[in-house]
Amino acid sequence: MIKIIAQNKKIHFDYFIEDTYEAGISLTGAEVKSIKMGHVNLKDSYCSIDKGEVFLRNCFVTSYEKGFFNKDEKRPRKLLLHRAEINKLIGKIKQKGFTLAPTKIYFKDNYIKLEIALCRGKHTFDKRASIKEKDIKRETDRIIKSAAKF
Repeated sequence: MIKIIAQNKKIHFDYFIEDTYEAGISLTGAEVKSIKMGHVNLKDSYCSIDKGEVFLRNCFVTSYEKGFFNKDEKRPRKLLLHRAEINKLIGKIKQKGFTLAPTKIYFKDNYIKLEIALCRGKHTFDKRASIKEKDIKRETDRIIKSAAKF
């Protein structure tokens, strides 16, 4: 059973998502308790690859108020992926325009997992098209809802 803790909704607006991967996160005990309470923010966070390892950077995890040894709230956290997945990501990221971005953090069978996406950046005209599609969908939903009342 999957329970979503936090999502990065702006990802779908700023990037075209090509592929997604599920990764574990290396956390301390106080960070786990803080995340269980929902005190995590994926906004402005990103993933990077250093020396063959994937790290989550700039992810804000509020320090646990009852914890004694709270670490830095925005420290880099190591992501746990298989070697074949990391090698595939390294090959894709070397291509022009691809990046790794976290999309959501969730519980899966009592483990905290992070979904990372292999993304390609959108241009401003692509973003305008996304806004237009969202407005059209909202308008059609509004018309269907008003027609259903009669």
